[in-house]
Amino acid sequence: MDSSAVITQISKEEARSPLRGKGDQKSAASQKPRNRGIFHSLFCCVCREDGEALPAHSGAPLLVEENGAVPKTPVQYLLPEAKAQDSDKICVVIDLDETLVHSSFKPVNNADFIIPVEIDGVVHQVYVLKRPHVDEFLQRMGELFECVLFTASLAKYADPVADLLDKWGAFRARLFRESCVFHRGNYVKDLSRLGRDLRRVLILDNSPASYVFHPDNAVPVASWFDNMSDTELHDLLPFFEQLSRVDDVYSVLRQPRPGS
Repeated sequence: MDSSAVITQISKEEARSPLRGKGDQKSAASQKPRNRGIFHSLFCCVCREDGEALPAHSGAPLLVEENGAVPKTPVQYLLPEAKAQDSDKICVVIDLDETLVHSSFKPVNNADFIIPVEIDGVVHQVYVLKRPHVDEFLQRMGELFECVLFTASLAKYADPVADLLDKWGAFRARLFRESCVFHRGNYVKDLSRLGRDLRRVLILDNSPASYVFHPDNAVPVASWFDNMSDTELHDLLPFFEQLSRVDDVYSVLRQPRPGS
């Protein structure tokens, strides 16, 4: 495996590009990186552009669903039944890279974690920075919701990061690249495969391409790289507090938002 095939990231240049309509699949997909840097295949949301399929061990069938209820046709869902403590909670899918952390193969003096990742027999050090307020954010989100980590990065990198990041056990489950749907050159997080009522599912992600099948379930977040003055996660908490009390997330998310 190439060392550029483990982590899913976008570049700062792509993060500066203005986002278009969230229902526009083509424009959303264009937000993903096209460069082939050393960590593109470790962190990448864009795979090859030649129609490459997902790995054969991908658990559930590949589905492409529009907004709506959970499909009635029996499928192998990505999540088990919700635990008793979460049975009445909304499910929130939370992205990892550029949403909660930023990682690099280049040494970083103020790294919060250093993760060894073995690629083709060679151990690489991945330097991980935590987004400001991520501790406060995860602790509170774990109290309010059934939280699921869902990343297009590989488990060999993302799992140890989550072990160190999630001190409170906020994540009830972790889903990695093999749980994504490969669609038009991107790894997409198909919320219809979770096994949850989509009226009670949210996704927090910096990449519109990740939620292109279900844009009305998304709470967008700005990509984060290294700005230690960032307050986005802190600022989002009141909105999530509001969402945690609704019966149907579409009653809020389908309403016009300030600045949209």
